[in-house]
Amino acid sequence: TGAWQTNLKLEDKCEHLWEELGGFDLIHAHDWLVAFAACALKRSFKTPLLSTIHATERGRSRGTLKSDMQRAINNAEWWLTYESWRVICCSKYMADEVKEFFQVPSDKVDVVPNGVDIRRFDVWNGVDLTRFRNRYALSGEKIIFYVGRVVYEKGVHILVEAVPRVLDAYPHAKFIIAGTGDMLAQLQHRAWELGVAPKVLFTGFIPDEERDRLFKVADCAVFPSLYEPFGIVALEAMAAGAPVVVSEVGGLKEVVRHAETGITVYPNDIGSLTWGILHTLEHPQWTRARVANARRKVIEEYNWARIAARTAAIYQRIVQERATADW
Repeated sequence: TGAWQTNLKLEDKCEHLWEELGGFDLIHAHDWLVAFAACALKRSFKTPLLSTIHATERGRSRGTLKSDMQRAINNAEWWLTYESWRVICCSKYMADEVKEFFQVPSDKVDVVPNGVDIRRFDVWNGVDLTRFRNRYALSGEKIIFYVGRVVYEKGVHILVEAVPRVLDAYPHAKFIIAGTGDMLAQLQHRAWELGVAPKVLFTGFIPDEERDRLFKVADCAVFPSLYEPFGIVALEAMAAGAPVVVSEVGGLKEVVRHAETGITVYPNDIGSLTWGILHTLEHPQWTRARVANARRKVIEEYNWARIAARTAAIYQRIVQERATADW
């Protein structure tokens, strides 16, 4: 397979680097796609392996493994966690999932969240984005923004179904859905069926700078995921100062606190999502308070300096334990 061939090349390259640089103290692998190379290097050089698991195949498929490929990926994920000295997960939710699915001992798992650099959003402070905003919505319209993969697990179909209900109560709303995925054409067609196509703009892929500016001008950023190990897009929205509405699943419910840093809604529930969006648009004073709380939380808890320090501490622990262990 492509993954296997890639791992063979990775292993060969790393072996050359090992000789060239005189070795490494540990190996840090991210997810199953590099598991084969990482485990081979661990055994060849008797060097401890640390893995970060960002998501699992069983979680993405909502607990079932229907195809041979899904079962193979699940097996590779199990193998990687088994071979690892320690395992990092980006949320408590993912840590519980890894412990349940792969029988990883609790004392082998560390939780280190993802982070965001607020400077990439702060560069737009004081910049007049009116002309940019007018490319997407009329001056009197409120922008409801989604960005991410347009696939089932992200719940974008729930957002599209909620559009008519939102417009019934708040006609001056405009929905911007950015991203690509296997449900894009289906959801575009569904918007026409619902009679709301003029109010829903599917942008397809957008560059990072475009996404960041849309966060800055959005009146509501919505992430209605059915499965979400962490939810980095919600964190980015919070850093940019966009009010967030998220489904209460996975890592999202750890990142966003209901009524404090955003609004959380029931997953896979059109009515609940509609309520969350309308509450955000119709109560601007409460919304501004949540935005301020959210940005403060991002600065204090999700800055890269803090996350790097926590990761370095795990590195140090592994190196010290390896120094006293027989191999």
